[in-house]
Amino acid sequence: MSLPASNGPSDDELGGEQPFISHLVELRDRLLRMIVAIVLVFLVLFPFANDIYTFVAEPIRAQLPSGAQMIATQVASPFLTPFKLALVVAVFVAMPYLLYQFWAFVAPGLYTHEKRLGLPLLTSSIVLFYLGMMFAYFAVFPLVFGFFTSVTPDGVTQMPDIAFYLEFVLKLFFAFGIAFEIPIATILLVAIGATTPESLARKRPYVIVGVFVAGMLLTPPDVVSQTLLAIPMWLLFELGIFFSRFFQRQRASIATERNDTDDVNAQSSTSAAYARANAVQTSDASVVGRDIDGGNLDESGRFRPLTAEEMEAELDAIEAEEAAEEDGLEANELSTDPVAVLLTRANELRAQGNLGAARHLLYRVLEDGDDDQRRVARNILADLDRD
Repeated sequence: MSLPASNGPSDDELGGEQPFISHLVELRDRLLRMIVAIVLVFLVLFPFANDIYTFVAEPIRAQLPSGAQMIATQVASPFLTPFKLALVVAVFVAMPYLLYQFWAFVAPGLYTHEKRLGLPLLTSSIVLFYLGMMFAYFAVFPLVFGFFTSVTPDGVTQMPDIAFYLEFVLKLFFAFGIAFEIPIATILLVAIGATTPESLARKRPYVIVGVFVAGMLLTPPDVVSQTLLAIPMWLLFELGIFFSRFFQRQRASIATERNDTDDVNAQSSTSAAYARANAVQTSDASVVGRDIDGGNLDESGRFRPLTAEEMEAELDAIEAEEAAEEDGLEANELSTDPVAVLLTRANELRAQGNLGAARHLLYRVLEDGDDDQRRVARNILADLDRD
């Protein structure tokens, strides 16, 4: 049965890259799943949109003066504001599934050690983002809205608009959620080699100033909310330095084990290559310096076919050996000391300009020869080095 012609293994057999269009198709499928997940969660949450808004507005409603209430200044605000909040909450609730789809798309292109690092960081980032939102709702909102209520001028009734309030709290939710990702960012910077924990520790004064500036830009223009965002960001930065030290030690130990394994593999490869090179050479003086198919090795160790004169000398040596065997003489009786033969052959190869093969034979003499032969081999190698 004939097999179909093939120019070589397929990309799948070699573990090669898939066509670009297949990546686009997979990305489309992942995005569609993410959109469907958001829509399904939204459909579940929409009937409770008003209740969700009441829960989100509870921190400011608790701080309003007696008799004050929230208002809607636009005609469609009573419908659109809870609708928008339900959609945002649907995205937040579906976030673990959304990030899972993102991870499933990029994971096949990552190395094993990158997967071991990426999955815990991805999970931690989700948890920290939710913790940031909870910190904003339960710790920051009561203090911020209490501060705003306390500074309201006399004669002014505080009646916040529901649309502006939603925009305000979503901004704070996002700011605190991102701020709580600082440990993940710190570990990633150390992981990619962009910095070290020691370098980050030396930059602590600049980081403290930077987090207060970020708190000023990301929060309302009051000292309370700025401080409530800046201090957690600083503490999270210190937490990131603390965990990045453990990661750096673990990466150093893995690198050490990998280097040890590479050294063992390199030694095994060298030993195997040396054994193959010795197998190519024979102890007979007529074929020393040639490979098993017949031929010489040039200076770079590449195969060079025998010339006509060398082939004729080879045939003469084979005929002489056969004649000696016919007379009842063994090959080792006809030949001289094998190490002396190696020296002789090394000199011949040196004269022919085949320095690589000559060095190889001289190294064998250094291993197997007696004191005089090793001294001669060292002298020849010294001459070759001077040449």
